[in-house]
Amino acid sequence: MSDAPGKKVSVVIPTKNGGAQFQVVLKAVAEQETDWPFEIIVIDSGSVDGTLEFARSYPGVRFLSVAPQDFQHGRTRNEAIMHAEGEYIAMLTQDALPADNSWLRTLVAAIEEDELIAGVFGKHIAYDDASIFTREELIKHFAGFLNPAVVQLSDRARYETDVAYRQFLYFFSDNNSLLRRAVWQLHPYPEVEFAEDQAWAKLIIEAGFKKAYSDGAAVYHSHNYGIWERFQRSFDESMAIDELFDYKQAYGILSVLKSWVGLTLRDIGVIRAQLGLSMIERLQLFIRMPVDNLMRITGSWLGTHRGFGNSTLIAFCSRDKKLKRVVS
Repeated sequence: MSDAPGKKVSVVIPTKNGGAQFQVVLKAVAEQETDWPFEIIVIDSGSVDGTLEFARSYPGVRFLSVAPQDFQHGRTRNEAIMHAEGEYIAMLTQDALPADNSWLRTLVAAIEEDELIAGVFGKHIAYDDASIFTREELIKHFAGFLNPAVVQLSDRARYETDVAYRQFLYFFSDNNSLLRRAVWQLHPYPEVEFAEDQAWAKLIIEAGFKKAYSDGAAVYHSHNYGIWERFQRSFDESMAIDELFDYKQAYGILSVLKSWVGLTLRDIGVIRAQLGLSMIERLQLFIRMPVDNLMRITGSWLGTHRGFGNSTLIAFCSRDKKLKRVVS
């Protein structure tokens, strides 16, 4: 990291109680090897675990804060970017660890291949403690963006009728991404509670810009959710995506059962493919996995139905809203 003027990139990291993992992430970002200067901006929303003090004391880091009750995924990121100096804005989360010291350089190389590329997102690699299912999901998910790695809205008729095509074009992850600042000035993040990255991708795709994927700009990023946390995460994602994109999915009870059976059969295959597991480990996975999948599917189902419009039910089911209510 350089303190020289004329920063090429501003790395923005929103934080709240990032703990020891955030300290590792910040160190890895500061040690990125580049031929140009970059800055790091941390924007915190009410940490009480030492994250705030660590960020403020770290050499060269610019620190911003918002009140916990004012945090919002889209608006808070826009606030940080407004204070940024870089030509490009790298977006990272407090638990997304660059896999090597060329992560930032690789993102920039990808966006500079074409002036029409508005944003680049990079690969996620599961942490060592992630479940075998999470590892397989991440590998297969990001492999789907390899070819083509650069996309643009090229088929308007298909775009209007093909939900899968729209989902592919909209996918973006600001756990690990780079935005072209000049495009952000035209199209800032929508001020939404969740899925702000995909909402932004929709804007830039419909405006005629391109979106790119970089397999080489990887970060370690995965979560070990408990059973109830899995339900809540699925609920939040599905409700936000349904509100933003209105995919009109066929999601009746029969669809729920078919999805649950499909996921469970898939994961049985994953377990069987793991040659190094003991019988006890296999049994534990066979017992927990169907329940985890059921919580994922039912959370998605309820989120797609937007909690039937019941504010009490939404508050109970939403992990994101619960985290926002935790005010020091």
